[in-house]
Amino acid sequence: MTLTPKLHTTGRRQTMALSLFLLVQTVGMVFYVGDVISDFRDNPESVHFIFEATVTTALVLGILFGTFALRRTIDLLQAQEQALDVARGALGAVIDRQFQDWALTPAERDVAFLALKGLDVAEIADLRGAAQGTVRAQLTRIYSKAGVSGRAQFAAFFVEDLLGEGVPGPEVPKTAAH
Repeated sequence: MTLTPKLHTTGRRQTMALSLFLLVQTVGMVFYVGDVISDFRDNPESVHFIFEATVTTALVLGILFGTFALRRTIDLLQAQEQALDVARGALGAVIDRQFQDWALTPAERDVAFLALKGLDVAEIADLRGAAQGTVRAQLTRIYSKAGVSGRAQFAAFFVEDLLGEGVPGPEVPKTAAH
């Protein structure tokens, strides 16, 4: 299960909510601008006119800033979606290349990919129509070819590739020679 659809839906909901909020503000702005123009014709020096003109100006500025924020949010969502697509493709290429380097069989590739997705032995066996013992044996061969001791190290291998040089370990203090 990936988080992408959930994040994408949340971003769209936020964008729609902001759009609706701007629409309501715009309708209010049209009303207040009309009222300020009417008050200006009647008595441009009244406290009522000055107050409504100030509030209307603030509303117009709020709409302008809101529109800018909405545009920026939409641009950010598009950039994140594009970056995620690139990352997906890059990770897929890294995984495929590494599976080739390890000389995994097609069946081992399928099992390894499902393990990377987080499926357990029973789920992998069900999806592949294989016995759980077969899947366990395939995972053992995969881990052996990869030079890792288990699923956590297997997954960490690919995460480390994505992070570049990986996470730095603790520094070992230098001791003076005796």
